[in-house]
Amino acid sequence: MDIQQAASALLTAERSKQPIKPFTSSTDISVDDAYHIQLLQIKEKLKEAELVGMKVGLTSEVMQKMFNVDTPDFGHILSTMVYENNSTISKSQFIQPKVEFEIAFLLKEDLKGPNVTVEQVLQATKAIAPAIEIIDSRIMDWKFKFEDTVADNGSSAGAIIGTPSDLPSFEELANIPIVVKKNGEVIDQGVSSAVMGNPARAIAWLANMLSEYDISLKAGQFILAGAITAAVFFEVNDEFEIDFGKYGQLKVRFTD
Repeated sequence: MDIQQAASALLTAERSKQPIKPFTSSTDISVDDAYHIQLLQIKEKLKEAELVGMKVGLTSEVMQKMFNVDTPDFGHILSTMVYENNSTISKSQFIQPKVEFEIAFLLKEDLKGPNVTVEQVLQATKAIAPAIEIIDSRIMDWKFKFEDTVADNGSSAGAIIGTPSDLPSFEELANIPIVVKKNGEVIDQGVSSAVMGNPARAIAWLANMLSEYDISLKAGQFILAGAITAAVFFEVNDEFEIDFGKYGQLKVRFTD
């Protein structure tokens, strides 16, 4: 597969809002190829934006079974992708978006794998914050395999970050409850242990995985640890309110 050509195709799909067929439908592509396609796109985007965070995806067992994999994936979050709590966001800038509800880790120290432990993650974390990730696929109809979504920046498209809270204990990190409301009605509930048993484990996985590409997590970045509940499609005029208990609330509304 032509890595550069694939990266260009995804960049064009994002700009034109015209999704493409999955790479896996017509060619062989390895996971390593897919990550290099992702990295080429980020290199191009960094000409006009700043890297401010990372995301971990496919952290739950049910999502891994869906893609027939036993590992998460990662994506990059740029300054152009970040929104504040209570934002009103235009849906038209996306192709086929959904929202996911997550815990963000705010780093005060660099993390560089391999062999990063959960204890080192906690040491390097300044605070946590409630977060909403906007995911969007540049692949037609969300019909893709693992390698396709890896190439497509882990399907990441945006992040809404709430007010930071002091880092809780490892045990507390696994027991953060969330309640999801859409247009005033509760549509889902969950607990942070859905993310690899404890979302701190997702951050350790990420630091170690990134080391294979000579990338480290940097102080000042935030890391989205993975969805606690199912992703939800949204339409124009939909409004979401997410309650993370004592760790805060988030609200976002989508316009045309």
